[in-house]
Amino acid sequence: MQFKRIKRPINGVLLLDKPVGYSSNQALQIVKRLFTAAKAGHTGNLDPFATGLLPICLGEATKFSHQLLDADKSYVATLKLGVTTTTGDTEGEVTSRNAVQVSQPDFERVMRSFLGEIQQTPPMHSALKHQGKPLYEYARAGIEIERKARTVSIHHIALENFDGEEARINITCSKGTYIRVLAEDIGKKLGCGAHLIALRRTTTGGFLLENALTLETLEKHSEVERDARLLPVDALVSDLPEIELDADSTHYFKLGQAVWKTGMTKPGMTRVYAPARVFLGLGENLGDGQIHPRRLVVL
Repeated sequence: MQFKRIKRPINGVLLLDKPVGYSSNQALQIVKRLFTAAKAGHTGNLDPFATGLLPICLGEATKFSHQLLDADKSYVATLKLGVTTTTGDTEGEVTSRNAVQVSQPDFERVMRSFLGEIQQTPPMHSALKHQGKPLYEYARAGIEIERKARTVSIHHIALENFDGEEARINITCSKGTYIRVLAEDIGKKLGCGAHLIALRRTTTGGFLLENALTLETLEKHSEVERDARLLPVDALVSDLPEIELDADSTHYFKLGQAVWKTGMTKPGMTRVYAPARVFLGLGENLGDGQIHPRRLVVL
């Protein structure tokens, strides 16, 4: 007889160093199984060929995963000049090969031209939806869907290494930026074409890759050791201001009612805690002297 594993109502955030060859969802499902978690979600796709930081939210932390979806992210990307592919990375078929006559100063000049706000057209090989289906399904069927260009921001871009045919660059960018597209656009502007041959995410929001665990390490850990590596749920909203309620206000706030709080100044979202620093969730100050519940946790 096969017994069904009992799922645990475990809450927290795991910083995962996603390996190459796994989709974000595949990595998520492995983490969910290892923690025997009842609920889990990730905070933004990394393509299978990409590696690096993928925060996994467990339990109540999934309520705040959008905080990281909207956050800036940093990458180390390696571009291959002179070769283009159908996907803009190593997973696609080669579509052109061109001679490369690009000096390092030329590359840096073109690379720096993408600093700041730029227009990007999302790739066909992406998870963006069109009429309920991801674009990559249309691409696999040979159907081209018209996509509108959108504004993204490259906050930082710097050359780490250049050998005439390959370039490794560091990038910090806004949400919604496709590094594959950036590589292709740099190649187009250079006149020789380019595609990504490696991509590693190093930061997302305030989280750093150096604090992440690999799947291999996670599998070797005991349940107690795994649980000890989880960050608390409120780590996802640590950039927001915080307030602490007294016991009476806590009672009504947990019931979904707005509560009075003196001393508040700027309107906006805030972390809300009960006495003894128990995280209650997010509230909003509308400037009326009250904190209005917006997203509560059940811990």
